[in-house]
Amino acid sequence: MYKLEFYRPALKAMGKFKLLTFVQIFNDIADLKLNPRPHGYIKLTDRDGYRIRSGDYRILYEIDDEKKIIYIANIPHRKDAYKS
Repeated sequence: MYKLEFYRPALKAMGKFKLLTFVQIFNDIADLKLNPRPHGYIKLTDRDGYRIRSGDYRILYEIDDEKKIIYIANIPHRKDAYKS
Protein backbone atom coordinates (compact mmCIF):
# COMPACT_ATOMS: atom_id res chain seq x y z
CA MET A 1 0.00 0.00 0.00
CA TYR A 2 1.25 3.47 -0.90
CA LYS A 3 1.18 6.57 1.26
CA LEU A 4 -0.38 9.78 -0.08
CA GLU A 5 1.15 13.24 0.13
CA PHE A 6 -0.46 16.38 -1.24
CA TYR A 7 1.23 19.41 -2.76
CA ARG A 8 -0.27 22.79 -1.90
CA PRO A 9 -2.11 23.29 -5.26
CA ALA A 10 -3.93 19.97 -4.76
CA LEU A 11 -4.98 20.88 -1.22
CA LYS A 12 -6.17 24.28 -2.41
CA ALA A 13 -8.21 22.69 -5.19
CA MET A 14 -9.78 20.15 -2.80
CA GLY A 15 -11.00 22.98 -0.60
CA LYS A 16 -13.01 24.51 -3.45
CA PHE A 17 -15.00 21.47 -4.59
CA LYS A 18 -18.68 20.96 -3.88
CA LEU A 19 -19.45 17.95 -1.69
CA LEU A 20 -20.31 15.43 -4.43
CA THR A 21 -17.27 16.37 -6.50
CA PHE A 22 -15.07 16.24 -3.40
CA VAL A 23 -16.29 12.74 -2.50
CA GLN A 24 -15.75 11.43 -6.04
CA ILE A 25 -12.22 12.83 -6.26
CA PHE A 26 -11.39 11.72 -2.71
CA ASN A 27 -12.45 8.16 -3.53
CA ASP A 28 -10.40 8.14 -6.73
CA ILE A 29 -7.34 9.38 -4.84
CA ALA A 30 -7.89 6.80 -2.08
CA ASP A 31 -7.99 4.05 -4.71
CA LEU A 32 -4.52 5.12 -5.86
CA LYS A 33 -3.13 3.86 -2.55
CA LEU A 34 -3.87 0.30 -3.61
CA ASN A 35 -3.23 0.66 -7.34
CA PRO A 36 -1.17 3.72 -8.36
CA ARG A 37 -1.48 2.79 -12.04
CA PRO A 38 -5.20 2.08 -12.50
CA HIS A 39 -6.95 1.33 -15.76
CA GLY A 40 -7.05 4.54 -17.80
CA TYR A 41 -4.04 6.23 -16.21
CA ILE A 42 -1.78 8.15 -18.59
CA LYS A 43 1.88 9.07 -18.28
CA LEU A 44 2.35 12.79 -18.86
CA THR A 45 4.57 13.68 -21.80
CA ASP A 46 5.50 17.28 -21.02
CA ARG A 47 6.44 16.71 -17.36
CA ASP A 48 7.04 13.93 -14.86
CA GLY A 49 4.03 12.17 -13.50
CA TYR A 50 0.71 10.63 -14.38
CA ARG A 51 -2.92 11.60 -14.58
CA ILE A 52 -6.25 9.95 -14.07
CA ARG A 53 -9.71 11.24 -14.92
CA SER A 54 -12.24 11.96 -12.23
CA GLY A 55 -15.36 13.39 -13.82
CA ASP A 56 -14.53 16.81 -15.24
CA TYR A 57 -11.27 16.95 -13.28
CA ARG A 58 -7.82 15.46 -13.75
CA ILE A 59 -5.76 14.20 -10.84
CA LEU A 60 -2.10 14.88 -11.59
CA TYR A 61 0.32 12.87 -9.50
CA GLU A 62 3.82 11.43 -9.22
CA ILE A 63 4.83 8.01 -7.94
CA ASP A 64 7.90 7.14 -5.87
CA ASP A 65 7.95 3.33 -6.01
CA GLU A 66 11.02 3.01 -3.78
CA LYS A 67 9.46 4.95 -0.89
CA LYS A 68 5.90 3.81 -1.72
CA ILE A 69 4.61 7.40 -1.84
CA ILE A 70 2.17 9.01 -4.25
CA TYR A 71 2.45 12.78 -4.50
CA ILE A 72 -0.81 14.44 -5.54
CA ALA A 73 0.40 17.50 -7.45
CA ASN A 74 -2.80 19.19 -8.58
CA ILE A 75 -6.45 18.59 -9.45
CA PRO A 76 -7.36 21.00 -12.25
CA HIS A 77 -10.53 21.12 -14.31
CA ARG A 78 -10.07 19.32 -17.61
CA LYS A 79 -10.06 22.60 -19.58
CA ASP A 80 -7.11 23.87 -17.51
CA ALA A 81 -5.24 20.61 -16.92
CA TYR A 82 -2.60 20.93 -19.60
CA LYS A 83 -1.92 24.66 -19.67
CA SER A 84 1.59 25.70 -18.69
